Amino acid sequence: MKSNNLLRIIGGKFRGRKLTFADLPGLRPTGDRLRETLFNWLNPHMPGSRCLDLYTGSGALALESLSRDASEVTALDRMPQVISTLQSQVALLQSAEPNLHLDLHNANAMTWLSQPPSEPYDIVFIDPPFDLNLWQQSIDLLAKNNWLKDGAAIYIESGRDCPYITPKEWRLHREKSAGKVSCRLYFYKCDK
Repeated sequence: MKSNNLLRIIGGKFRGRKLTFADLPGLRPTGDRLRETLFNWLNPHMPGSRCLDLYTGSGALALESLSRDASEVTALDRMPQVISTLQSQVALLQSAEPNLHLDLHNANAMTWLSQPPSEPYDIVFIDPPFDLNLWQQSIDLLAKNNWLKDGAAIYIESGRDCPYITPKEWRLHREKSAGKVSCRLYFYKCDK
């Protein structure tokens, strides 16, 4: 793979590890600075958490979560090449840390969210391909089908001028913009 298909784990037990991601048009990992900011925000909530990465793409958010002691991560992507590449990267990490729990699914997030979960999640990442405009649908299905534990964190990465409406039970905790990208962290049923 080309060198521009590399991502670096920012923190945790795999800090500094460089991993490849699928060579597909438009696939971009969350930038290092935004990722570092996000995981600083999530640091107190990450150990032992169950995470759902709805549009895993490069796998940056899922892999960073595992590096920072999430107990399990479920990662979805509709592109088989994304899932295949991530499976090989996880196998490399599992050779050093056999207890990693990353459940990869070649699945459409809208179909996945249309059904109730077996167990709600502590942290959910919503970072779809920007050209598909899936933020509102994702938000609506998360709320409608009870995908979130009380106090769950929801991270949304979008274009700077991307409009979406969050449920009244979601409280904006932090936000940041970098270039044309905006990131926001919400908490569900939490007055913090």
